[in-house]
Amino acid sequence: MKPGAMAFMRGLTFPGGQQPVIRGVDVYLRYPRMPDFKAWAKLRAESREFLTPWEPVWARDELTKGAFRRRIKRYQKETRLDSAYAFFVYRTADDQILGGCTLSNVRRGVTQASALGYWIGERFARQGFMYDAVRALIPFVFSTLGLHRIEAACLPTNAASQNLLVKAGFRQEGVARKYLQINGEWRDHVLFALLEDEAQIG
Repeated sequence: MKPGAMAFMRGLTFPGGQQPVIRGVDVYLRYPRMPDFKAWAKLRAESREFLTPWEPVWARDELTKGAFRRRIKRYQKETRLDSAYAFFVYRTADDQILGGCTLSNVRRGVTQASALGYWIGERFARQGFMYDAVRALIPFVFSTLGLHRIEAACLPTNAASQNLLVKAGFRQEGVARKYLQINGEWRDHVLFALLEDEAQIG
């Protein structure tokens, strides 16, 4: 792991202090924290019907404060273990929460890879915000975390997500059968990846 990644994780332990921010053109990404709960829950609740076809089944207490607190603790643990990094995405103009990005299943050793996942609130979809967020996250993955490969998977019916990844420089690599359980069903996914030497950073 590069020194920047270790500094990033140490920054997460500062209660009420400044946390690292990843800046895009019109958005910025930062680590989730408890004061984000109300805005996050509101956006997720109003976007539930929009998000359900693309996500795992929501827990019965998904939008409660207790569940969010557990989520934050899990994020903190995963980041300290260098196994996952979660971010909320905000609009720079007014600090409105737009969605989230997660780098999960970080593998070191001879692999040096991570899986990218993301979601966006319904009223902010198809406006270029998530593309902006993904493009901003790419240098963090390769330059700060020192990874070699970013992987992503989309349902074959999710044309918007596939188009986003292609626009961001990802290449389609194949199809994984019954790859993830989405909305209660094991579903095939189209696999994409971006390599460090393919990324246009800067």
